[in-house]
Amino acid sequence: MHVTVIGAGNMGRGIGHRLVAGGHAVTDVARDPEEAEGLAEELRGAEQGGAPVEAAEPGAELGSEVVILAVYYPGTLGIARELGERLAGKVVVDISNPLNETYDGLATAPNTSAAEEVAAALPAGARVVKAFNTTFSSTLVEGQVAGQPLDVFIAGDDEGAKETVAQLARDGGLRAIDVGPLDRARQLEGLGFLGITLQQPLGT
Repeated sequence: MHVTVIGAGNMGRGIGHRLVAGGHAVTDVARDPEEAEGLAEELRGAEQGGAPVEAAEPGAELGSEVVILAVYYPGTLGIARELGERLAGKVVVDISNPLNETYDGLATAPNTSAAEEVAAALPAGARVVKAFNTTFSSTLVEGQVAGQPLDVFIAGDDEGAKETVAQLARDGGLRAIDVGPLDRARQLEGLGFLGITLQQPLGT
């Protein structure tokens, strides 16, 4: 499968490693071409199945079936609006945790989620899936902790889109867990926020 990862930061790096570990072709897109090429070069060194890895600028053609928005909220919304119809028919994965400016709560309004906001900003044909927001970048690079595979919680309204993302996770050695429709992203983002707030005090 061909996957476009928008964002060359820590999470783009972690997810990219799992994608190439599963033998999938990856295109890294970043506003800074040097960052995108640097990540692509790292992933080329990690992949072993011969799947191509390339870097591209934001205006490049989106030839992939899956587009992963590996950027911070609310940048996800900006990208969704910017790409617009170019995302029609694609599986769009939102991995964000919508933290507020003081990092002590969520920035989204009650009874919604960042993933649902992304879905509302996209054309009707785009199929939004929430995934990877409760995993951490460093553990994604390795794909496991203490010999145990990482769990990837997946929410979405399209069963085919969820299975596509689940297969990507499984191919990368992760355990995919379907938690239900897209509005379950509200709970997943709360869980992601809780995990983030606990990491520093626990020293993990």
